[in-house]
Amino acid sequence: MPLSRDLSPEPGGRPEVLDRREGPYGEVVLRRHGELLQIIANGCFLMDTSDGRSERLLVDAALTALDGRPAPDVLIGGLGVGFSLAHAAADPRWGRVTVVERERAVVDWHLDGPLAAISRTALADPRTTIVEADLLDYVNETSATFDALCLDVDNGPGWTVTEGNGGLYSEAGLAGCARVLRPGGVLAVWSAQPAPEFEGTLRNAGFQRVRTEEIPVARGVPDVVHLAVVPG
Repeated sequence: MPLSRDLSPEPGGRPEVLDRREGPYGEVVLRRHGELLQIIANGCFLMDTSDGRSERLLVDAALTALDGRPAPDVLIGGLGVGFSLAHAAADPRWGRVTVVERERAVVDWHLDGPLAAISRTALADPRTTIVEADLLDYVNETSATFDALCLDVDNGPGWTVTEGNGGLYSEAGLAGCARVLRPGGVLAVWSAQPAPEFEGTLRNAGFQRVRTEEIPVARGVPDVVHLAVVPG
């Protein structure tokens, strides 16, 4: 979503707050700005419904890196505005589609709120499962395994929504990600800006075939997707 993390003022008047909740990780807000729906967490502008190219590339890049593996299962970290889920569920090549989201408010906005228009079809797909949990806890505790893990829970490894999220991008956190990936599985991580040092962390955590794909944006530095593969 190339324009979603642009923090400069937007035209269209004052945003309208549709819902505001205080959860275990801080405040989350859903607001409408013109035709766009926006999610704000702890005052940090996360994403909106303006585009979705980044989310689609995140999912597509992971699928391509699996080199034709039949019916791969994907774990999506972060429900957000639903673009990643909708895109994955619209592709019959994916097998199971699991989304981990820790904010109950975000889940509610998709189940019976304004974001349902984006995710309704995907949520009705029998391949889709929504898990309400912190992603780092989930990857360290679940017995489930996947062929791909697509992360879009922060603005990137160096720009996290909450301080605790930084652990996800450490060697220990990435080891948890590797734990739920099957041999040859793919980790894809969205970032609002290139993070060259993160590539080194991925390699130190045991990942192979580490690379970065850029996503051109209208203004500023490109969004990127970091890709890495577990041995096998």
